[in-house]
Amino acid sequence: MPDYPQTPRIKSKPPRFGLFHRALVGEFVSNGLLVFAVLFGIVVVSQLIRLLGDAVGGRIAVDGVLALLGFSAMSYLPVLFSICLFISILLTLSRCYRDSEMVVWFSSGVGLTHWIRPVLWYALPVVGVIALLSLALSPWAMRKAEEFRIKLESRDEVATASTGIFRESKKDDRVYFIENVDVKSNRVGNIFVQSEQNGKMGTMVAKQGFQESLPNGDRFLVLLNGTRYEGIPGQRDYNIVEFERYAMRIDTVPVKQSTPERRSLSTPELWRDRTAWNLAELEWRLGLPISAAIVALLAIPMSYVNPRAGRSLNLILAIVLYMLYSNTISVTNAWVGQGKLAPGIGLWGVHAVMLVVTGLMFYRRLALFPLRRRSAAGRTGTPVHDGADAPPPALPGGGA
Repeated sequence: MPDYPQTPRIKSKPPRFGLFHRALVGEFVSNGLLVFAVLFGIVVVSQLIRLLGDAVGGRIAVDGVLALLGFSAMSYLPVLFSICLFISILLTLSRCYRDSEMVVWFSSGVGLTHWIRPVLWYALPVVGVIALLSLALSPWAMRKAEEFRIKLESRDEVATASTGIFRESKKDDRVYFIENVDVKSNRVGNIFVQSEQNGKMGTMVAKQGFQESLPNGDRFLVLLNGTRYEGIPGQRDYNIVEFERYAMRIDTVPVKQSTPERRSLSTPELWRDRTAWNLAELEWRLGLPISAAIVALLAIPMSYVNPRAGRSLNLILAIVLYMLYSNTISVTNAWVGQGKLAPGIGLWGVHAVMLVVTGLMFYRRLALFPLRRRSAAGRTGTPVHDGADAPPPALPGGGA
């Protein structure tokens, strides 16, 4: 009798958890973008309010607010990305605990260590962006912001005047007001200038005006078809003079020569000039991507939530631990700059301690019996076992 055709035996392949990885990474990204949008909006609004206050006070020009806002926002990006990385992983995994998805994954053989791979798939590109920002782009943005601010402060008083705003000169002896500006003809309309000359206060009003430059470099503000009021109203020496052309000399502002700050120096410049404070700044830049990678792993055990309880306490503890970690990095960097701590210890000491804390948190979540229970069993003499070698329970009726 011929044998029936049989299908060849196919060996089972280990699961790759492709769907598991894609779902987690997608949720990480969506939560990260949401958190980044909220935090970035808060930073932009706060910086915009500060810059507008400086513009109203005359410390910076109004047309430089947007450029300074962009440079300032770029300098905050490394810290914002690190916070968003930590919070997005924490929110995603805590939701899995709250919705009892972790129970399903644990029952399917996906342990807590299996979550490291999708977390790293999501975290490592973000860590690379943080390293690029902290080591190159953020110092460049701060340097450009400082150069742009110096350029704005070096402009003459007429160039800094804005339409519809009273602007005081840098020597506090003139006040300008311009109603409108015609860029094509380089003329301004309805000008108000109040100045003090020879101890007398004078006010000039003109319908039109323009700037004129002489061959020797002198610059003048020329007023056309205007009136000058000089003196104190009510006194006999009060004069009213009408003119067709009145030229006022514009004092040039010398270009400021300021020493660059450490935060605006490039990373190769910090390495070449290895002073204590330069090394502290260099350690801060290197510590940002390192700390971001560590807190991404720390978020895995810190995201544990009891489904029958709220997750507010867990999130608060995780955020407090992150703030403690960040503040400790800042303190150690200050100690390195002051010479109280060696640069090597200041760079790796805090991160090594945080790695140990992360390992202990993983052990606490992975251990079947925690150390506290083992130590209590050792004091009482009660053996601790997981039931693997326990005898089978007796059947009813005395059977084996």
